[in-house]
Amino acid sequence: MFALVDCNNFYASCERLFRPSLEGRPVVVLSNNDGCVVARSNEAKALGIPMGAPYFKYAAVLRRADAAVFSSNYALYGDLSRRVMQVLAGFAPRIEVYSIDECFLDLAGVRDPTALGLEIARTVRRWTGIPVAVGIAPTKTLAKLANRLAKKGQGPAGPVLDWSLLPDPDAVLAAVPVEDIWGIAGRLGAHLRAIGIADARALCEAHPQRLRASFGVVVERIARELRGQACLALEEVAPPRRQVMVSRSFGAAVTAPAELRAAVTAFASRAGEKLRSQGLAA
Repeated sequence: MFALVDCNNFYASCERLFRPSLEGRPVVVLSNNDGCVVARSNEAKALGIPMGAPYFKYAAVLRRADAAVFSSNYALYGDLSRRVMQVLAGFAPRIEVYSIDECFLDLAGVRDPTALGLEIARTVRRWTGIPVAVGIAPTKTLAKLANRLAKKGQGPAGPVLDWSLLPDPDAVLAAVPVEDIWGIAGRLGAHLRAIGIADARALCEAHPQRLRASFGVVVERIARELRGQACLALEEVAPPRRQVMVSRSFGAAVTAPAELRAAVTAFASRAGEKLRSQGLAA
């Protein structure tokens, strides 16, 4: 049994943490150079602000809504992420820090996963100030889906949803577009749709060997996970990174050779810093 604990609107929640007056106001966080929206509070989502949207296109909407707009503060987000993960480590013998705001927990042997999930959500909120949702399921892929349902308020236990307690899991799977399944990207989703697999239930019911022959072992494993067969184990030690990315958004096209050289030099230097800090070489 797995639990996926995911921080709600993490960057926006971090900015609100030290500014209680922002409760109830739309909050958005912008990418490097304030180019695109990378985090939105629920109030900002209600305004129709898409994730990744160019800020300039929605600046007027946000001003009219009295929204709070922040530049990214990755030092703050990293520090609060470490605090959240430290709290979660006290609830399970094995955890996998999946991303800055997500963590899988091993709940094997837990008699009442929902009660534990509620205690996790309360403790993280009380000790760090960050709200979280908890999805519980026999596989990591289903835990992802359960977490998404919990975030949407579809769980009877508030921020916690146990997949095994759903009255009609097949109906839930049928309502999930194939592109929204963890591990299925847009292009892969288009290929699956082309052969008639348009939702999670259809993928769950597809023949595993045929999926493997057409799309490889990754898609076969996802289909088996949707059936409740655990194929993905916890990764307590993160695998070595295979790439380092440094990216910025510019307000206008950069075409002058001198500006291009300066940009490439700056970004390559930052990539080198990341490599050295992680003990990597290239």
